[in-house]
Amino acid sequence: MKLGIDCIDKYLNYFEGKRVGLITNPTGINSKFQSTIDVLKEKANLVSLFSPEHGIRGNIQAGKELKTYIDEKTKCVVHSLYGDTKRPTEEMMNEIDVLCIDIQDVGSRYYTYLYTMSYAMEACKKFGKEFIVFDRPNPINACSYEGNILDINYRSFVGYYPILQRYGLTIGEVACLFNEEYGIGCDLKVIKMEDYDRNKYYDELGLLWVSPSPNIPTVNSAVVYNATCIFEGTNISEGRGTTTPFEVVGAPFIDAYDLASALNSMNLGGVYFRPMYFTPTFSKHKDKVCGGVYLHITNRDDFNTVKTGWTILDTIRRMYPDGFEVNKPYKEGAHCMLELETGGSFLKDMIYSLDEQFELLNKETKEFGALREKYLLY
Repeated sequence: MKLGIDCIDKYLNYFEGKRVGLITNPTGINSKFQSTIDVLKEKANLVSLFSPEHGIRGNIQAGKELKTYIDEKTKCVVHSLYGDTKRPTEEMMNEIDVLCIDIQDVGSRYYTYLYTMSYAMEACKKFGKEFIVFDRPNPINACSYEGNILDINYRSFVGYYPILQRYGLTIGEVACLFNEEYGIGCDLKVIKMEDYDRNKYYDELGLLWVSPSPNIPTVNSAVVYNATCIFEGTNISEGRGTTTPFEVVGAPFIDAYDLASALNSMNLGGVYFRPMYFTPTFSKHKDKVCGGVYLHITNRDDFNTVKTGWTILDTIRRMYPDGFEVNKPYKEGAHCMLELETGGSFLKDMIYSLDEQFELLNKETKEFGALREKYLLY
């Protein structure tokens, strides 16, 4: 197969005589492991770079703000889209005629790169610039989808549009959906991949995995991300500060064997919960021994990511009512992270039983599926 950036020679007319800006990070490479920055520097008039969360070179931890700086290798100015502003300003946009993006997402609504892209698309519409997506695979396949639809009353930079947690689209398809369904209306072009099999996971495509962010080091971490990321909004560790972030969850007050036994007794598809103890080196419960579980994915096709995450949350809450807590909002009057990541207040406020949560999930998954079909490019 060929990635979008591998196909650039067929689309050089998109860039001819134009000043080019690029949103990217270390995942922006072609099949020969050449950086998209270098490819565009050679084949087009690349004048500026735009950095999402984690930085152009991927050297910034989650949540750390960036400032505008000069990239030492290319000498291009790097405009931060994760600092004082998350939206390209008029001053930034005046430097370019076309803005491109080549970046690996992880197939999750929570992931901020989607909204870096959508904000850039809005800026292109506002300031009359073209927007080009070099398409990439969905690493957890682009056919499976699951979740609840985000309530826009809870929109944020970890969930801005009413889509599912696992949306089953490539980043180019997501751009098309955002552009058409949610009124962005920019001049959008997607440089498609060739011979892409949307049923395959990233590690089945013969491509080199580059971590899209420091805590997604492997394809396996991306597979479980939609299950365990919601624990960011609680006092339960999601494995940051360990060698397997998002593949483990736990806390100092949890008995690993009791939790594993309870979860395995539910016979959730495609996953085995192994009891384990771990000590995060940073983030929540730093230097404290945590009891918890490791999620072994035994069958990816049977693994329902969102249902699994909601089940773990419900189980821990019931087993450890005196220990479990929902983290407070970052600022007074704001929604808390659990609400933002689940796209509503129903999990935080325990409005529904687990069975009722699954009914909601099934209904909204089906609803989104009908919309999703309109934007499949492969």
